[in-house]
Amino acid sequence: MNFDFSEEQNLLREQARRFLDKKAVGVARHILESDEAFSQDLWDGMAALGWPGAVIPEEYGGTGLTHEDLCIISEEIGGHLAPTPFSSSVYMATEAILLAGTEDQKSHYLPKLASGEFIGTAMLKNPTGSVGVSVTLSDFRSNSGLLTGELLPVPDGDIADFIVVLAWTTGGEPVLTIASLESVSREVIDTIDPTRSHAKLTFNETPAVQLGHLGDGWSLAEQLLDRAAILIAFEQLGGAQRCLEMATDYAKNRFAFGRPIGSFQAIKHKLADVYIAMELARSHAYYGAWALTKNSSDLPIAAAAARVAASHAFNFASSENIQTHGGAGFTWEVDCHLYYRRAKLLSLAIGGERSWKDILVSRLETRNGTA
Repeated sequence: MNFDFSEEQNLLREQARRFLDKKAVGVARHILESDEAFSQDLWDGMAALGWPGAVIPEEYGGTGLTHEDLCIISEEIGGHLAPTPFSSSVYMATEAILLAGTEDQKSHYLPKLASGEFIGTAMLKNPTGSVGVSVTLSDFRSNSGLLTGELLPVPDGDIADFIVVLAWTTGGEPVLTIASLESVSREVIDTIDPTRSHAKLTFNETPAVQLGHLGDGWSLAEQLLDRAAILIAFEQLGGAQRCLEMATDYAKNRFAFGRPIGSFQAIKHKLADVYIAMELARSHAYYGAWALTKNSSDLPIAAAAARVAASHAFNFASSENIQTHGGAGFTWEVDCHLYYRRAKLLSLAIGGERSWKDILVSRLETRNGTA
């Protein structure tokens, strides 16, 4: 079984890298030092290339690529720290509508998501990592209702046009809903990485429409989180790869005691450990990409494994990159902290590494009949 990408997919990677090399270099730092929530120019460029609609079928205005293709794009976005709402809109909101939307919902949302006109987001977990959030759905009837409560922290909640949220009916049933954010109160909140904005949303009887069937909310949320786990893993993999490249280049060119610091055993071991962690994450991510594209029964386990391995790899690589750079690595002027910020943010985006380890163990026990 060959888990490598095809020649056409490698050409897609080259195209994505050329575009991001031209458009994304230095943009994350610009966003960090400005009041902008994201790079509109970069987002428009991605839309022109069809990236937001990568896995949206052509009949809805998308490019009809596979999830493997989207994983390639995600890896390059992660390596360039592209400050756009790509993950919220593409990995979460778009996937939710593709998975559970009615024909009318697909016809309304997907073309605008594909063109970049609409930015979507989703909230399927609370900060403790458990599925569910503090929003209730009252007056539920005819597949619609009213959302009341607060969500915190919502990725790109300050700029999104709509949100997919797992809410709870007054009867205690989880239901996946979709709601416009036009009249919702929003408050930007501080995070470790302001290049990916987050907000507190306050719902006060906000109209919402059901996604999927009543009673399927919990199952749909888990499926969406599994899909997002694999796509985010590729972003983390791209970031870890860039950290290793930065550390290696610095170790080759920084001299101490008349020698490149890369010639010292301690630095060699440090970089080798990062490489091992990154390649382990790559193996899990590639398997996850295959499972996602083929809708394999192994998808839940593959997603959890990819999430755990990629979170560890990016956190480890970004930390060791700073250490390899020494005193300079802790300064504002050097880009190490940009990757460290993104690593920490992504490792908590859909639940922390520890919660995904628990999920992985539980799923392995269930599969092996030892639960």
